[in-house]
Amino acid sequence: MIIRDRPHGAQLFYILRGSVLPHIAWELATCTAVALVVTLTHGFVYHFKVTLTPVPFSLIGLALAIFLGFRNSAAYDRYWEARKLWGDLAHRARSFARQVQTLLHFPRPADPSDPGDPRRVLILRTLAFAHALRHQLRCSDARADIERLLGPEEAQAFAGSRLGTDFLLRRMGAQLGDFLRAGRLDSPVAADMDQMLSALAAVAAGCARIKHTPIPFPYTLLLHRTAWMYCFLLPFGLVDAVGLMTPFVVAIVAYTFFGLDALGDEIEEPFGLAMNHLPLDALCRELEINLLETLGETDLPQPLRPVQSQLT
Repeated sequence: MIIRDRPHGAQLFYILRGSVLPHIAWELATCTAVALVVTLTHGFVYHFKVTLTPVPFSLIGLALAIFLGFRNSAAYDRYWEARKLWGDLAHRARSFARQVQTLLHFPRPADPSDPGDPRRVLILRTLAFAHALRHQLRCSDARADIERLLGPEEAQAFAGSRLGTDFLLRRMGAQLGDFLRAGRLDSPVAADMDQMLSALAAVAAGCARIKHTPIPFPYTLLLHRTAWMYCFLLPFGLVDAVGLMTPFVVAIVAYTFFGLDALGDEIEEPFGLAMNHLPLDALCRELEINLLETLGETDLPQPLRPVQSQLT
């Protein structure tokens, strides 16, 4: 994800990093080239004059702009919901770690980093859940992070499960059940902590719903086809009215329509690795710092910041 100050003045015209322009350069060049050919031939195709007035383009352009705006609103809703889910995950994980540290009836070890401390195991599993969800959403391998946090034995068991996040929640729930039966945890507190685990499961389910339920493809395809046809035919409707300025006008219109289309495609799937996707690595690292600090760790990893983009 790119974080930058709001550009102004001439900066607006030469910023490329994070822009959709590199993604639509071919479409923009193609439409501009077609417009240039139409301008040079004055709208003739094999000695036949293609006569179109601006009226149909006004009607189609208005409808296309409305549908593109609606699709981008739907795509941004998915992006913002995904960010709210990860914010809720961070809130639940921190609250759960606080409950583990303050409400379990265990003597505190002399060394806060003692790997045998039940509190530490439970909190590290909470952290492992966040990393596992990140990898699950990006279809990457989580075993390195799980082994780093929980050890090779649990990493092997994690790798053998069909859904790693659910595996970790089951392990955490079993731990709470053991604490409750051993008298290490009061019943009302156990119920409240179990609700925290259910909330983490709801976060994972919400993220999976966003990832596996995209905006219907026929809707996206219709908009993309309509934008192409509109931009290809637009020069024939403009050449008699604006003359040599036709390629310039077509380039601006094509940039707007194809840019909105590409922007919707990019933010529709917010869990990827593109410049404008959610910074899941940074969010997991921030949570890791918080939970390790809860455990009394002093050798904390450095935070990962979203890209502070230069004006390029």
